[in-house]
Order: sequence, then structure tokens, then C-alpha cells
Amino acid sequence: MLRVASASLVGTAIEFYDFFVYGTAAALVLGPLFFPTFTPLTGTLAAFGTFGIGFIARPLGSVLFGHIGDRYGRRPVLVASLLTTGLATAAVGFLPAYTTIGIAAPILLLVLRFLQGLGLGGEWGGAVLLTAEHAPPGRRALWGSFPQMGPPLGFLLANGTMLALTASLSDAQFLAWGWRVPFWAAGVLAVGGLLLRTSLTETPHFRELAESGRRAEAPAVEVVRDHWRLLLLTAGGLSVGYAVFYAVTTWSLVYGTEQLGFSPTLMLALVTAAVTVNGLLTPVAALLGDRFGRRPMCLAGSVLAALWMFPFIALLDTGRPALMLLGFVVALIALVTMFAVIAAYLPELYEARIRCTGAAVGYNLAGVLGGALTPIVATAVSDGDGPPWGVALWLTGIAVLSTACFAALPETRPTAAPARTATTADEEPAPA
Repeated sequence: MLRVASASLVGTAIEFYDFFVYGTAAALVLGPLFFPTFTPLTGTLAAFGTFGIGFIARPLGSVLFGHIGDRYGRRPVLVASLLTTGLATAAVGFLPAYTTIGIAAPILLLVLRFLQGLGLGGEWGGAVLLTAEHAPPGRRALWGSFPQMGPPLGFLLANGTMLALTASLSDAQFLAWGWRVPFWAAGVLAVGGLLLRTSLTETPHFRELAESGRRAEAPAVEVVRDHWRLLLLTAGGLSVGYAVFYAVTTWSLVYGTEQLGFSPTLMLALVTAAVTVNGLLTPVAALLGDRFGRRPMCLAGSVLAALWMFPFIALLDTGRPALMLLGFVVALIALVTMFAVIAAYLPELYEARIRCTGAAVGYNLAGVLGGALTPIVATAVSDGDGPPWGVALWLTGIAVLSTACFAALPETRPTAAPARTATTADEEPAPA
């Protein structure tokens, strides 16, 4: 179990490193390099537009790789998704800027970002099912938290690399070539991840499905036809987690450097410290999820997010690093309260034969609303004098929506409903 969970953690960290390093670059350098004819504000918005394309691609990747996972196994998904994302990320590091190849530069950037999102859309479903379907029911949230520690670990790796480069290079050096180094490193990391994942075995749940002939012929069709309400509720519920994370880790970089006048190094350091706390608290929140249930943790996190967004903006606008860090940390605690248990919650909500598709599509649809739009909306409404209360209003609105969605979902913790009829390959309830 430890080997399986570790392989999920490492692979997910690598894939999210690829995804996050693009977000950091979009906030710091991609605007002037690939959209130099725009004003600074519109250039940043354009860079965040390409950033958002990755989120739009993620549900498509969930459908593509989810079909593979439900028809041919979870293990092939882990290899194919890692290869797709790793190659696309490394290619960004070799992409010429607008001054060299003109309009082809932002077009190619858009294509590579789309491929990044496509691969990541398949990664999450395969990784969490690898652990969730191997784990004992009473500790499923704990073991499922391993791949959920991948995003903060990947972010720390991406931001740590960027932080080291911005601190050691001049602005001219970083703009000329330094920003490319983290993208080149993605190719090396992908090779290491592939070597680790090719040694894994298939999950017992999928082997049982294959042997009994109960695999879904068209899993995406079944999910949309029979579980559309569950799909919308899970996507709506998880959207606040994405919104909060990218408000803290991406939009705040732009606001802190352009509106508050801080150096990129300081902003990266503050965000990195907050995400470190996020990663450390993930297994703690997962243990609570095994003890008290998945739904209560998700409700607690979304309510905390709704209550904290206006204080978060107020603390950010003080311009005092210690208070800014406090705002970041509490916001990410709200996120980790939800996302630590999601790797157990979503697979338990969907029956085994469509689980890879359903869980992954629900998870990644949330990223379109929460992740793709938040940096764009926040940047647009924060260009002015005074605290950006419009950002707080946007985030609070998403948090309220998420709370309503979680309230409409059932509990799935195995001991929570022992009398229900088993309908899945692991003999647990699969509410539709």
C-alpha cells in the first residue's frame, strides 16, 4: 500500500509541477514575452487566458483518459497522462518568444497549454483510483490523501525553482532564459515518474470488473445519462477549492507585484510558505475524514472559505507580509479541509464501472469555474484604487455555491450507512 501510494504521490506531484510552473510563469513573464503588443494589464489577462485553456482541456482529458481507465485499466492512464503533460511542459521551455516568430508564438503556447491540461485531466482520476481501490475502507481517506499531497508538493517544487531563479538572476537574465529552466526540468522529472509507474500493478477492483465482464462500454455516456446530477453537484462543490487556491497562488502574485509593489521573490516566498502548511495538514484532515465523514469535512471547508474571503482580501491589502501570510494560510486551510478527503469521496460516490470517468470529470469540471476564471476575473476587477473587494465577492459567491452543492450530496464513509445495498465492485454504496 505504501509503494502504491508513494507512486501516486510522486507522479501527481510531477504532473502538478508541470501545471503550476505555467501558472507562475503566466503571472510573472509570459505576458511581455508572448503578448508584447498589449498593455501590461491586457498582456497579463491574455497570459491568464492561455492559463485558463488548460482548465478547459482538463474535463476533455478526463473523458479521454477516463474511458481508458474504465475500459482498459487504471495503470495505463497513469503512464499516458504523465507522458502527455511532461512532453508538453518541456516543449514550452523551447518555445521562441513573439519577437522571434510573431503570432505563431502565442498560438503554439496555447496548444501546449491545452495538451498540459489534457494530460492532467487524466492524471488525477488514475492516481486517486490507484490508491482508493487498493486501500482498506476504514483508511481510504488517509491513503487517498497521498495523491492529494501531490498538488502542494508540485507547487512547492515549481515555486521553489522559480523563487531560486528570481533571487539569483537579474530581471534581464530571468526574462531572457531563466524562466525556461523549470520547463526544461519537467522533461527530466517525467522520465523519473514513468520509470516508477511502469512497475505498478492493476487495482483489484478493476481486475474484478474485467473478469466478471462488467466494464462499461461507453463510460462517459453512462455518467452523463445516469449521473448528471451527481456530476454537477461534485463540480459545483469543488469549485471553491480551485478558486481559493488560484486566488492565493496565481492572482496574488500579480496583485502583490503590480499593485502593492512587492518583489516577485517576496510574493513567491509568502505563497510558498502558505502552501507548505497546506501540504502538511493534508494527512491530518484526511484522518478526520475517516473519523467523521467526507461530507462534514467538505461542508466545514466551504463554510470557512465563505466566511474568510473578505478578511483574506483585507489582510492582503495591508501590504504587511505577516498579515498577508495569515490570510493565505487560513484560506488554504479551508481548501485542505475539503480536498484532503476528495480522493476518497468522489470514488465512493460513483460505482466502480464508471468511477474513473465520473470522478475525474467532476473534479476537473470544477476547475473550469474555480480555476480558469478566477485569475482572469480577479485581475480584471482589481485594477483600481482601494482594496479589491470585487475579488472577495467573487470568491464568497463561489463558496456559497459550493456549500449548497455539498449540502445536497450524501455521505459515503463506509461505516456511515451499513444497511444500504451494495452496488459496486468493492461492496459499498454508490449513490447516484
